[in-house]
Amino acid sequence: MNKYRSVLSIFLLAASCTSASTSYAADPEALRMLMNKRSEWEALRKSNPSLFVDLKKAELDDANLKGTNLSNVSLVRAELSGANLDKANLQRSDLSMAFIKKADLKETDLDEASLVKANLKNSFMKGASLRKANLQGANLRWAILENADLSQANLSGTVLFETSLQNANLKGSNFKGATFLDKADLNGALVSNNTITPSGEKASGSWASLRNARFLREPESAPPVYDAVRPEPSFLKEPAHQNPVQTEKNATQNKEKKQELPVGDVESWNDMRQQNPEMPVILKAEKLEDAELKGVNLKQAAMAGSDFEDANLDDAVLEGGDFSGSNFQKADMKGAKLHGAKLHKANFDRTFLKEADLSGADLSGANLYGAMLSGANLRGANLTGASLFDADLEEADLSGAVLKDVSMMDANLNNAVITPETILPSGKTATADWAVQRGAIFRKP
Repeated sequence: MNKYRSVLSIFLLAASCTSASTSYAADPEALRMLMNKRSEWEALRKSNPSLFVDLKKAELDDANLKGTNLSNVSLVRAELSGANLDKANLQRSDLSMAFIKKADLKETDLDEASLVKANLKNSFMKGASLRKANLQGANLRWAILENADLSQANLSGTVLFETSLQNANLKGSNFKGATFLDKADLNGALVSNNTITPSGEKASGSWASLRNARFLREPESAPPVYDAVRPEPSFLKEPAHQNPVQTEKNATQNKEKKQELPVGDVESWNDMRQQNPEMPVILKAEKLEDAELKGVNLKQAAMAGSDFEDANLDDAVLEGGDFSGSNFQKADMKGAKLHGAKLHKANFDRTFLKEADLSGADLSGANLYGAMLSGANLRGANLTGASLFDADLEEADLSGAVLKDVSMMDANLNNAVITPETILPSGKTATADWAVQRGAIFRKP
């Protein structure tokens, strides 16, 4: 037992010393320049406008970025809520899954930007330019887009509850699959025969008239092609790499300095676990923030109260483990296997759990605010008392899941699977009407 504990401790210590160069965090040099040396930042953008700068997952909430040149920047999953982005240049930037709630974006240039599944709820975007921008699946609830230019923008699957689109340019915009468009304000908006309605059909004069919008007939045109893949972002400086072979003593002395995980550690750890299946993993309250643990085997591990904030746990195996009260805030957990795991009161605040397997897991009392759960397997999961506020459950499988007392305000259930065995927040069994009203699929056995 002691030898296993020693090996595990060394492994976890190395894993917790990951480098800031990991592709899952913002470039620290670029972030410092943006926040503290704005003139240098602007000079950099002017001298090298095509450089795709890495600011993924950057904490920029409430930041004053008015008029800043942020074109060709990766802001994937960045926190920009409350930020002042008035008149900023965000052309061709990637803001996919970014949180931009209650932000100021007056007259901001977002032409050809990617805002796929971005949360723009309550943002003020009057006069913003979003020509050919990709807003697929974005949350625009209560957003102000008066006089905005959304010509040829992709708004498919967006949430448009009480969105103000007064006098907006919607020529050639694609609203296919958008929800609550009838609750949006289109008074004076400009619609054309190339505008695609939520039904997938092209807009007509009568369709526009019913919504107090203007209609323009223009030459037929095909919808634009939106870039599905953006270039790989670059760091301004290549981080210095230390010797990957590090002793436990040396790592302890430098615990404040994040170093790159030695290549093969996870693989070696997984090999050891395979060779020693009886090895117990009992480590509570471990500190593994920013750790590089992709594909790690922590099956049946007892790690309650551990901190995995911002860690990379893509494809990790946590089946049957006890992670109660653990912190997975903003962690990357795409395809992670958590079947039957104990996750009571765990924190999954804005965690990326796309296509993760959470079937049979105990998520009672868990915080899943803003979590990305699209395509996730939640069959039979216990979510009693959990928070799914602003969570994305598109195409998730909620067959037989227990949602009693769950907070689901603004959760996206588009094409999620609901069955008669699913227990609703009210404590009653799910019905077809409940599912359909939320854009979900009601599937009988």
